Amino acid sequence: MTVLEGSQEPAFSVHLNGSGGTLKGWVVVDTLVDGLAMGGTRMTTGVTEEEVRGLARGMTEKMTLVGLPIGGAKAGIVSDGGDREETFRTFGRTVKPLLHGGIHLGIDMGVTPADRAIFFDEAGYDPRYRPHAIDMPIDWRTYYEPLIDCTGHGVGVAAVTAWEAGDRKGSARVVVQGFGAVGRAVARFLEERGHRVVGVADVKGTISSPDGLPVDDLVAITDVFGQIDRSRLPQSVTVSGAPDAWLGVDADLLILAAQKDALNAENVHQLRAKLVVEGGNLTSSAEAKEKVAASGSTLIPDVVANVGGAAAAGLAVTRTVPFDLEAGRRKEWVFDWVGDRVRDNTRDLLEIASATAGDPLPELLAARWRTHR
Repeated sequence: MTVLEGSQEPAFSVHLNGSGGTLKGWVVVDTLVDGLAMGGTRMTTGVTEEEVRGLARGMTEKMTLVGLPIGGAKAGIVSDGGDREETFRTFGRTVKPLLHGGIHLGIDMGVTPADRAIFFDEAGYDPRYRPHAIDMPIDWRTYYEPLIDCTGHGVGVAAVTAWEAGDRKGSARVVVQGFGAVGRAVARFLEERGHRVVGVADVKGTISSPDGLPVDDLVAITDVFGQIDRSRLPQSVTVSGAPDAWLGVDADLLILAAQKDALNAENVHQLRAKLVVEGGNLTSSAEAKEKVAASGSTLIPDVVANVGGAAAAGLAVTRTVPFDLEAGRRKEWVFDWVGDRVRDNTRDLLEIASATAGDPLPELLAARWRTHR
């Protein structure tokens, strides 16, 4: 279905200099399937072409693992977020040929649905209409925004599946690193299933309590950027501003739902949790993953766990989702579809890992590629 053999070079990479305005960034198309590829748009001050290439490769792997006939792509914009409207209008004008040519670009870190609406509008791009495909009967926002927690749902499914596959008894003590949309959704998912969130980290530091942190209470004092208001926390909660304090919280399960390489060669020795699930893209460095495996702990990679949002978009772009369903049932269908594939991929990854030495992901990818091609 997708090209996973041979060269690791992307299909093509485009440097963005800006059309009708200044812009620095890249669009990397890792693979094309029937002329189609998709992925999010990331905007940070430090994003690099190498990072965008890695994210695009991850999208290829995600689409392969869930069996959707679409390639992987990603965009990156170097910006601090100032003058957002002009940035995304320039971005829309610049990537217009790609959007209309089968490269669907959505949202990722630093980019909001409102930003996406701006660059779609500037490019005159409407995902409802695509040559040689049926029209979507609803607009993109109506379809996609109810699915905002789909990524968190998939990460939660991966975490619970891995927890139960290890013959672990009782509930897990959970630390969530990153309390944005994904982190909040995963925390709720796990709490609803009887697990206890004992630590949460945001950009300001780490909040913890061995007795548990009620998720709804934390969400109520968290802003749209995922920052928790410390002034409204109960006195019984421990607050630390030390870097990587979340690694030292006594927990069984760590959800990584924030920045790139949060778990790395320099801090992985502090890890206490025996199960790590990547809820964000590229949240563990290659060196950290090797050390986690060597220590006997388990890590579920982002391309297995963090697929919900990408899959939800891919289901629409490939016209796989049953649009005729009522909105509530359509959302349930998408969540179930994602959950089933994450569960199967997590179980199969762990089965391969138990039978072979080394990284089990390439074998799982090869098996899915043979199945879906």
